[in-house]
Parts: sequence; C-alpha cells; structure tokens
Amino acid sequence: MEKRGKKRSIIVIIYLIIFALVGLVIYQIIKPNPSCQDGKQNQAEDGIDCGGPCQACEKEIVAEDIKILEKYFVYGNGDYYDVMAKIDNPSNRYGVAKLSYEFYLVDKEGNFLSKREGKSFILPGESKYIIELNLTSEESPYTSEFKIIDVEWEEFLGYEEPDLGIYNKNYSEESEKSKVFGLLKNESYFDFNSIEIDIILRDENGKPLALGKNEMRTISSQQERDFTVFWPYNFSREVRDVEIRAEADVFDPNNSYIKKYRSGQWFQRYGEN
Repeated sequence: MEKRGKKRSIIVIIYLIIFALVGLVIYQIIKPNPSCQDGKQNQAEDGIDCGGPCQACEKEIVAEDIKILEKYFVYGNGDYYDVMAKIDNPSNRYGVAKLSYEFYLVDKEGNFLSKREGKSFILPGESKYIIELNLTSEESPYTSEFKIIDVEWEEFLGYEEPDLGIYNKNYSEESEKSKVFGLLKNESYFDFNSIEIDIILRDENGKPLALGKNEMRTISSQQERDFTVFWPYNFSREVRDVEIRAEADVFDPNNSYIKKYRSGQWFQRYGEN
C-alpha cells in the first residue's frame, strides 16, 4: 500500500509538471507583446511606458514664474483701447510653448469693462511685449489688468535667440495721421513662417502713447523687408521714443529653428506635421 501511494504521488507530480509546462507554452504563445501602453517597465524603458523605444519620460521642470514687468493701456479711437504687458522669463533653460493670458480694462471701482483672452509664448531668458488692440468700452477705463492663466514649459537644448534686426526705424506725422516705418532683417540662419512686429511709442516720461502690431509671413534667412504701421489720428503728447521689437513664431513645428533646438520631450509631444 505504501509503495502504491508513493507511485500515485509521483504520477500526480508528473502530471502537474506536464500541465505547468503546457500552460507556460500556451501563455508564451498568446501573451501580448511588450508595448508602450502595457503599464510595465519592459523593453529597455527608462520608466513605466516611457523612455527607450517609447516616448520620452516626463522631466521635472524647475523654473521661476514668469514676471510681469509692465502693464498699460492707451486710447485707440472712438470706444477702442489698446493694451500691453511686458513679461520676463528668468529661466535660461526653459521656455513656455503655450502661455494663456487675459487682459482687462477696469474702472475706478474695480469693475471689469472689457476682457480679451489670448495665447503667446516666451523663450528662455527673454523679456517681451504682449499687445492686444481694439478692446471696446463705452466708459473710459481707469486702469488695466494682465493675468497669466496657464503655462506649458518646454526644455531648450543649446539655445540661441533668433537674430532679428530692426533698422531705419522712423516716426512721422502727417495730416491727422501718424506712422512708423522700419526695416526688418532676418539675420539668423533659420526660415520663419511668421514674424510679429510690436511697436510701443512713448512720451518724454517713458509712458506709452500708442501701441501697434504688424505680422510678416514667410521670412527666409537673411531676407529683408520693410514695414509701415499707421494710426488714423495724431497723439495728445509728443513722441520721444520709438521701441520696436520683432519676434518669430519659433514654436511653429514647421520652422527649422524649433527642429534644431527642441528637446526630445517637445518632439514626442508635438512632432512634425
């Protein structure tokens, strides 16, 4: 009886081993291949479903908040007003690919008279203007407000600021008209789909008198192009300073600039069209 029991146990163990081997073979046949959505760190990934053959892992971004250096509104024409804000990015490593903002015209009691939403960007270590034209208000504003609503940081590698030169700038007045003339030169080695010209005219105390914008499309490397911006009225005070800045839409994925300086994370997120 004892020998029969041992023999039975051996047979059971053999069957269990056979079943286990068969089950292992079946599992190896039907198991899903490693992927970037399986919730596991496999196939030489740096983290779970990221790195290696998968999209780059999210990097921890340590950057100072965007600073608001200046905000102002000026009279446009009729019930229209123009607003501006000057912002600064203290980080020399990270830029903001998408910056959502809001402008408000405000009365003395703090009530909002008009609102304008918009989106922009800012490069590493850059100070820039954001200008919005033709906010409407039947009541004269007392002040303006500018709020940054949301930012999406992106890392830049080996960054160089686009070299966009403004030359021959000139302000003049004609009969009930004012105008600014200038010459833009793309002195970088990159082609840009869009370049925006921002204009701030200031009085003897440095306060903005008028704001203007102009957009140029498809500017090739080393190309020059002149521009003129008109205001259909003369200003109440003398223009003492003409400040003109040009900025390229560097986050456009079609630009050769971003194809050189983007990080791997930026490319995985936005890719090429």
